[in-house]
Amino acid sequence: MVVKPLTKNIDMSRPPMSVEQYQGAGGYVSIKNIANGLAPEAVLQLVKDSGLKGRGGAGFPTGLKWSFVPMGDNAPKDKYLVVNADEMEPGTFKDRLLMEGDPHLLIEGMIIAAYTIQASKAYIFLRGEYTESEKALSQAIKEARKAGFLGRNILDTGFDLDIVLHTSAGRYICGEETALLNALEGKRANPRAKPPFPQVSGLWGKPTIVNNVETICNLPGIISHGVQWYQSLTKGIDHGTKLFGVSGRVKTPGCWELPFGITIREVIEEYAGGMQDGYELRAFLPGGGSTDFLLPEHLDLTLDYDEIGKAGSRLATGTMIILDDKTCPVGMVGNLMHFFSHESCGWCTPCRDGLPWVDQIFIDLEQGKARPNDLQVLHDHVEYLGPGRTFCALAPGAMAPLGSALKHFKEDFDAHLSKKCCPYGTH
Repeated sequence: MVVKPLTKNIDMSRPPMSVEQYQGAGGYVSIKNIANGLAPEAVLQLVKDSGLKGRGGAGFPTGLKWSFVPMGDNAPKDKYLVVNADEMEPGTFKDRLLMEGDPHLLIEGMIIAAYTIQASKAYIFLRGEYTESEKALSQAIKEARKAGFLGRNILDTGFDLDIVLHTSAGRYICGEETALLNALEGKRANPRAKPPFPQVSGLWGKPTIVNNVETICNLPGIISHGVQWYQSLTKGIDHGTKLFGVSGRVKTPGCWELPFGITIREVIEEYAGGMQDGYELRAFLPGGGSTDFLLPEHLDLTLDYDEIGKAGSRLATGTMIILDDKTCPVGMVGNLMHFFSHESCGWCTPCRDGLPWVDQIFIDLEQGKARPNDLQVLHDHVEYLGPGRTFCALAPGAMAPLGSALKHFKEDFDAHLSKKCCPYGTH
């Protein structure tokens, strides 16, 4: 039986638990542990020892990230915690499940994180379209404040915390943490130069930690049950559980909390029900729209950050997008290129000018207007917009599906040129 600390309270057929129901199910125990004398340094060590990695895509060790925040008497008095709940990655829908299904879990995790870095103010940067998440979180924040888990002198610890729910205009670039901070400050959502890093100079120039919703939701279990329990949840290299999702032509698309180390085949065939009748798996993006295609030969890989990396892609958000044998891969990638082109913030030239160029070539491929040299232009953009060539990771992320598609689906690109249309028909 899989232990599910993230989703054990979630039942989407009913409203989320109230604060009283959540406490009855074991919620806010970690905050009471803190009130019983667990120092910020001890919490930080627990998070480090747990091996928790960020669930927003990068997979960076959470405790290590927090350790860069200046602490002690000489540290800045004002510090901030920011939760990235913008969730704009194509194919990704895991954070919404947590916020709508168990908002108090996120709030409890935020209290732990804020206490650890001694931040007295925290923000939830929420995607504007997530109206149900906004309702659930607003209600939970009110309940937590009334119950004494937010506000001044929480449970007589001397620690103060206020949480502000900020609904954003919604831009993909806000997945880059410094662009998110600019947006939160009321500025244009452009990424900042690093260094300085947000842990030292972030929101309004003060030390700031930015974490993903799912990352924060792992914290209550770690503090309540301990490192050994948390590490026992995994079947693989990475620790804990993960929300894995599948979309596309499978029988039961969805999102499930599963242990790291489960195979891709198990997720697709057992949880997603396998391919729909009449369709075969051709390829898949393992972690959302900004990851490289993997093939059926990779189905027995385990879902761990390093294992997927060794195969030439990224686990990222852990939400797979399925490509079936009756869907045009050129059309699929073209749709992604249109999205990434639209979402470029325009801050640096390669991304601002390169992505619209790529987008136009895909339009020409569909309309029969592409020239033979256009495929070489696409290959060139994979290099010119790759890692280290742009100000942030938006364009390199866009090049991941493009570069792997040019490699694996060359015959489909050639067919568009020779037939002067999509050989799959309209899509």
